[in-house]
Amino acid sequence: MRAAAAIAMWVALCTAAAAQYQPSHPIVASIWPENTPGLSRRSEPEIAKDYWVRNVHNPSLTIFRPMRQNGAAIILIPGGGHKLIVWTTEGVNVAQALSRYGVTAFVLKYRLAQEQGSTSTIDDSVSDVRRSIRWVRAHAADYGIDPHRVGIMGFSAGGELVSLVADNQPKSIAPINPVDRLSDRPDFQILVFPGPRGVPANDIAHAPPAFIIAGTLDDCCAKPAVQLYEQLRSGGRDAELHMYAGAGHAFNLDESSRISIIHWPDRLADWMADEGFFDRHH
Repeated sequence: MRAAAAIAMWVALCTAAAAQYQPSHPIVASIWPENTPGLSRRSEPEIAKDYWVRNVHNPSLTIFRPMRQNGAAIILIPGGGHKLIVWTTEGVNVAQALSRYGVTAFVLKYRLAQEQGSTSTIDDSVSDVRRSIRWVRAHAADYGIDPHRVGIMGFSAGGELVSLVADNQPKSIAPINPVDRLSDRPDFQILVFPGPRGVPANDIAHAPPAFIIAGTLDDCCAKPAVQLYEQLRSGGRDAELHMYAGAGHAFNLDESSRISIIHWPDRLADWMADEGFFDRHH
């Protein structure tokens, strides 16, 4: 009964969160300018079905603004094994849930390195994440956010991209336009059952504050979550880790009967509040 009541409460909260932001035509912004090298296929249509999207050749951000913004922004990077993008449960649904905390969410569609027939690489995916951070900072005033409170949040394969960007040394790039002169280092990082790519990290000394969660029964991603946390802790970096008993991979928001897992977004909100990311004077 307790689990059933908790599930009902969380569903109600998610419904209320969605009601705070229900765009009939969500804002979608391409993050790369026209004629960007490596994006010759950008005119190809995406393929979407059920919960996923693939064939992404024009990386973009879908923007969700809550009615009451606190200035914090999170770029959401859904997973999908680098073969597809889990668009609903690890993207849009999370963006709507974050709205109840006043967070402006930007859901990223990035190039997929392991999709059948793909000519993209993991470096291209990482470049899309880095560019998205710069793009959000460049447009901070347009969307009512603080350019010094821009975080990235990744699920599974998306968590790998978070670590590759936040905890590893960047490769130098030639600027395409003034956006590329802005910092691509996130102000905080959130990794949700992150995959092993990027761990162990090679630039812990510059890693931003981290919130990490995974399930103890996750054969893929329990170990890298713990390993990254230990690296951050040993390196004197700010990090919080939650390992959930009885949980496997991809528990997302409300896809479990375990009360602790249902409430993990509240633990994230607690952490963000404690770190000052909800504070306009951070």
